[in-house]
Amino acid sequence: MLAELPEYPWDAMAPYAAQAQAHHDGIVDVSIGSPVDPTPALIRAALSEATDAHAYPTTVGTPALRGAIVEWFERRRGVSGLCVDNVLPTIGSKEFVAWLAFMLRLGPGDVVVHPRAAYPTYAIGAAIAGATPWASDDPDDWPAETKLVWLNSPGNPDGRVLDVAALKVRVDRARVLGAVIVNDECYAELGWDGRWADERIPSIVDPRVTGGSLSGILCAYSLSKQSNLAGYRAAFVAGDSGLVEQLLVIRKHAGMMLPGPVQAAMVVALGDDSHVAAQKELYRARRDVLLPALIAAGFSLDASEAGLYLWVTEGKDAWVSIERLASLGILAGPGHFYGDVYPQHVRLSLTATDERIAQAAARLRASA
Repeated sequence: MLAELPEYPWDAMAPYAAQAQAHHDGIVDVSIGSPVDPTPALIRAALSEATDAHAYPTTVGTPALRGAIVEWFERRRGVSGLCVDNVLPTIGSKEFVAWLAFMLRLGPGDVVVHPRAAYPTYAIGAAIAGATPWASDDPDDWPAETKLVWLNSPGNPDGRVLDVAALKVRVDRARVLGAVIVNDECYAELGWDGRWADERIPSIVDPRVTGGSLSGILCAYSLSKQSNLAGYRAAFVAGDSGLVEQLLVIRKHAGMMLPGPVQAAMVVALGDDSHVAAQKELYRARRDVLLPALIAAGFSLDASEAGLYLWVTEGKDAWVSIERLASLGILAGPGHFYGDVYPQHVRLSLTATDERIAQAAARLRASA
């Protein structure tokens, strides 16, 4: 039986949203990482050209899509050795995160590990399966009952990146426990600071991490952020071919198949690097405007060396900061939504227009 789930946390933001919307110059909504920039024309054209979709799509994905995913991993992530049996499209990445524990047949007595600062759906997925969520960033702290480990690098909300050595330590520990380990990597194209300003952010399916074996390992990826395809629900997983086959059988029975036109659009999106680079520069420019203004207003940045968010604190309870920002017409996300460890942090997304980001920066500087 499906376990009772908690209330949707964002419902608690309603009064702050109303306060921000009442600002005389309008709201600046940086609470959710939903893209605001147009879907690139070449991807929209591919979708349009594929709309004669009279037959059912394949759950496993078209040969063209599976090949494009494999090629993308080698070209963009430095991962060689994958084949089409290692990859599978998903209907966005959130459904995969939410249902994976259930699809792996986990239940009472099983533990699902996730980061301490975490996207809430990892814990929700454990609850759906009746398993126990366990917030931990220390592999030595993972209990013997662990059956599934979620990593998120670069992280949401904190933008932390695990390097090859850190990923390998976690993979090795999961293998000792006999657990499946998955890295949610959907922000991997968005490196900003430190070594990640120049280096490629590593994948959990990188041979340097896996030791040449993908056993028990999966990577989840989404085109929502790098290609502005959130509305397309365009994502995929890659890794252990046995796990991929197990998931494929379940997804076939459940009718969890990505629409044919979306699959065609993904092939084009995965094959073009120029629009990804252009989108990253938009986010970089917005980050360069918003971050100094936050610092001028008394906030300090924590981690955030990669990803789509700024994870900041002014040393007060997050709800106090949320109210302060709402009084300026800025809607952010409280750290309370991402676990119990960071009650004084707030998350701000870079997904607002240039004009709105500039407005937020001006208001923050004026409040300093």
